[in-house]
Amino acid sequence: LEKYVKQTVPVAEVDLELADVPLWASDQLKQKVRAAAIGKAGNGLGEDIALSVRRNLEQLTAWLDDVKVRSTYDRLRVEGRWRKPIGLVKSGRLKFYVDTERVVLDYVPLPDLPIVEIKGLPPITKTPPLGEAWQRDDLAAAVMILDRLDHMDKTLTADKPLLYEIDRIDVSNFSGRQNSRYAHIILYSKDNSQIIWGAELDKWQQHLESTDEEKLAKLYGYYKDYGTLSGGAKYINLRDPRDKIPLPVDKY
Repeated sequence: LEKYVKQTVPVAEVDLELADVPLWASDQLKQKVRAAAIGKAGNGLGEDIALSVRRNLEQLTAWLDDVKVRSTYDRLRVEGRWRKPIGLVKSGRLKFYVDTERVVLDYVPLPDLPIVEIKGLPPITKTPPLGEAWQRDDLAAAVMILDRLDHMDKTLTADKPLLYEIDRIDVSNFSGRQNSRYAHIILYSKDNSQIIWGAELDKWQQHLESTDEEKLAKLYGYYKDYGTLSGGAKYINLRDPRDKIPLPVDKY
C-alpha cells in the first residue's frame, strides 16, 4: 500500500492552532509552546498525532494545564488553561516564575504582564522542578499577597493596575525569623519606596496590626489619591492601625 502514499505531512508543517491565548502571552512564549507541542510527535494528522502532541505539551512545558488537542481535516487545535505567572524568583543566574498555585514556570520575557520579584527566600540549593508546585511557606505568603493585589487591580484599577508600580516583595523577615519586632513582609515600589505590609495574610490580629482589608484599603486609597506609588514618599505604612492614611474600607 505504500506505493499509493503520495506525501506525508510532518507535524511541523501542519497548522497548529493555539486556542484562547491570553493577551499577555508574548510571541516568544507562543513559539516556545508550539515547539514543545511539535516535539517528536511524528507525521500526519489524526488521533494518534493529537495524542502525541498532548503528551509533548504535558511533558515538555508547564505553561498549559488541562491540555486537550483536537484533530480536524487540516489542523491540530490545542486547548488548555494558560498558567499566568505572578512572581519572579532569581537565584544567581537562575530565573523562573511561579503562578498563584506556586507552580514553577521557566523564564520567558513577558513585557505585557506585571510580575513582581520575590526576594528574601533562603538560598536555593536545588532548582524546583518545572511544572510542580513549590512548597514553601514564605513563598506562599508572598504569592497570596500578590494574588490579592491582582484581584484588587481587576476590580478597582483595571485601567492602570497598581501591580505595575510594584518592583519586589521582600519576605526576608517572614514570620519574624530575623527580628520579631520588624515587619514580616515589605513591598517596594519602582522608585524604591517601602510599602510596609506587615504580617502574613490572616495573621494581623496576632501582631495587633490593621486587618488585611484595611491594609488593602489604605494602599488603594493612597494610590487613588496620588495616582501613583512613586510620589516621593519614603514609605507607606499599612500595618499600623493608628496610621492616618485614608481608609475608604466601606467602598472597597
